Amino acid sequence: MKEKNAGKPVKLAPNYLDTVFIRDPGKHWEKGKKGRAVVDIEHKGFYAGIAQKIFRKPRISHIELDPYGTVVWENLDGKRTAGEIVKIMEETFPDEKERMLDRTVVFLGTLQRNGFIIKT
Repeated sequence: MKEKNAGKPVKLAPNYLDTVFIRDPGKHWEKGKKGRAVVDIEHKGFYAGIAQKIFRKPRISHIELDPYGTVVWENLDGKRTAGEIVKIMEETFPDEKERMLDRTVVFLGTLQRNGFIIKT
């Protein structure tokens, strides 16, 4: 099954929407002042160490998710399938219902590639 994403096809496994994801328990996050999820990213490695010492870059960045990302993030509980999360997104943002499948799948893929979520 293929879905379009900004002109690029997104290839989905036939059972992708049945996949259950969970946030990596090693990743710290909290609710920010605006009610949005704020995820911590730790910068590790040789080059990160140089940037921290020379350019005074932080060891940990606090990334505030937008309203869409926050809804997805909060529902990655290890119980809901990707399809159920898409439905929640469609209900939460009804004006953008036709884009939610694509938007959610792309975001889940980004989270998975960067090690923020894992399949259960």
